[in-house]
Amino acid sequence: MTTDPRAVTRPVDPLLLERWSPRAFDGSAMPQADLDTLFDAARWAPSASNYQPWRFLYAHRDSADWERFLGLLVPGNSVWAQHASVLMLILSDTLTAAPGSTDYKPLHSHSFDAGAAWMALALQGTRMGYRTHAMAGVDFDRARTELAVPDRFRLEAAVAIGRQADKAILPEALQAREMPSGRKPIEDFAFAGNFRD
Repeated sequence: MTTDPRAVTRPVDPLLLERWSPRAFDGSAMPQADLDTLFDAARWAPSASNYQPWRFLYAHRDSADWERFLGLLVPGNSVWAQHASVLMLILSDTLTAAPGSTDYKPLHSHSFDAGAAWMALALQGTRMGYRTHAMAGVDFDRARTELAVPDRFRLEAAVAIGRQADKAILPEALQAREMPSGRKPIEDFAFAGNFRD
């Protein structure tokens, strides 16, 4: 007997369970206004000293930049991400300075903060009927050169955004994986006191 991979043991908000990362997208156009709403949601994520170190570089499908962005993905991702509406790269600024200062110092939480912005964006997308799928299968060195990303920015991940399609459009091997996944039990990652493995 199979158990529900999305079963919870506490009263978690359903929005968190509705968000998942499919690979089947329908290729429909995404209005810029909808994408801007996702960016606005990301804008409200918390960050150290309110620095907001995240940056998003993106391309709409059928835009002049689409093939460049698609070409930065590893083949295992581009095979399905080609049907997304938008491809995006998430970056984080590794340095920070006080307002009006040029005395930059390392920002310890840059990736953490960008991750918070990504989650806000993903949840807003879910609320609006879009799906988002983040991936690390990217040629990050080529992306840095291709998109003129300064050295102080870390390329965190790529994201495919769009409306979900039937899994039948995917290669057979990916069809079997096209479902929401479960999560580790709380006891595996939350510990009172000292670290445990």
